[in-house]
Amino acid sequence: MKKLILSLIFAAAFTTVSAQTETEKTVTNNDYNKWSVELAGGLNKPMRPMTAGYRTAVTSAYVADLGVRYMFNNKFGLKADFGYNSFKEGENSVGFDSKYYRADLQGVANLGRIMNFETWTNTLGLLGHAGFGLGFGESDNSTGTDKMGNFMAGVTGQIKLSNRVALTGDFTTILNAKQNRTFDGASAIGTPGFAGVLFNGTVGITVYLGKNAKHADWTVDNEGRLDGIENRIAAIENKMLDTDNDGVADYLDQEANTADGALVNTKGKSVDANKNNVPDDVEKYIMENYTSKTDKSSVLSNNELITSLINGGYIATYFDFDKSTPTNVSTEGIDFILTYLRNNPTASIDIIGHADELGRTAYNDKLSNARANKVKSILIKANIDASRLNVIAAGEDNSVDKDSELARRLVRKVTFRVK
Repeated sequence: MKKLILSLIFAAAFTTVSAQTETEKTVTNNDYNKWSVELAGGLNKPMRPMTAGYRTAVTSAYVADLGVRYMFNNKFGLKADFGYNSFKEGENSVGFDSKYYRADLQGVANLGRIMNFETWTNTLGLLGHAGFGLGFGESDNSTGTDKMGNFMAGVTGQIKLSNRVALTGDFTTILNAKQNRTFDGASAIGTPGFAGVLFNGTVGITVYLGKNAKHADWTVDNEGRLDGIENRIAAIENKMLDTDNDGVADYLDQEANTADGALVNTKGKSVDANKNNVPDDVEKYIMENYTSKTDKSSVLSNNELITSLINGGYIATYFDFDKSTPTNVSTEGIDFILTYLRNNPTASIDIIGHADELGRTAYNDKLSNARANKVKSILIKANIDASRLNVIAAGEDNSVDKDSELARRLVRKVTFRVK
């Protein structure tokens, strides 16, 4: 029995010293509480030494214990606790009334986590504890205080009632060193040594302290890691969305608002095989519907068709939410207008800014004006005379579903009108 107790004590001491290095091997998430307060009471049984003719009941009342525990991680920690035992005579014993006080520092091992209780239960736990301290004995059969050292080891079963409270049941063996008198106080011990043996059985509660949801007692290794993996998978799935249905995933799509059914390249940009700044699908539509059957000339050779294209809103540049700088993938519209103005030096245009319906109307009016002015400044820097450029702030565009992010993207834009 002594060898078993000493083995537990040395094991606890070793795990306490190594607890800091174990942190990296256990939980990687430190968002859990580490402090707890433990209160327990129950029965005790002093085994030896007892004077002949003196005995207690098989289980005698009573014992009380108060402890404060700190966990380095979800497997190992330290506990300081204070205990009180009362010993009185049992049946057919000489009367006596003795008290035993102790203060101990113990290493704690969360056996429930070490043995992976979480694989079969989320409410039951098991702690092992062992350590050493000081004990003080008093009895009505003697004067003065019997001072001694003690070694102790025990196991504590846990039932989780909530994230803040657990019900506990504990069995502890205490081995006293240098105990000079018997537990009944009636006689001295000839050779103190490691003579005193005391058993305690208690029931109590543990209250967990801290701002986090869980305590280390109930935190599982790598808890939350699967949530992180699921979040990353969700992010990948979102990237794989194709919001404009052009066959190119959003994270690769450089033209996120391609017209439905448009022919695009591998980067999601509308195909413009003849390099005339008009997407081939738009050009094909205009050629089929606006040119005569006998006139198959290029779109850009027909100013009437180009004007219809521009004034119909086919040429536009787009903006991110609450931004007045065009997106990188939508500057083709400005390039088209620049080409048109250079090819038609007498033409002038209206630059019409738009905004979606989110936010205050007055703010959106200013934002639409800022967007139009930004496009104007780009064209001026490209040596287009400012007198040919007229800014119009159209404000909010309420032609689409306000609750649809995809729809709102289509109205955060600048369009043009040839005058």
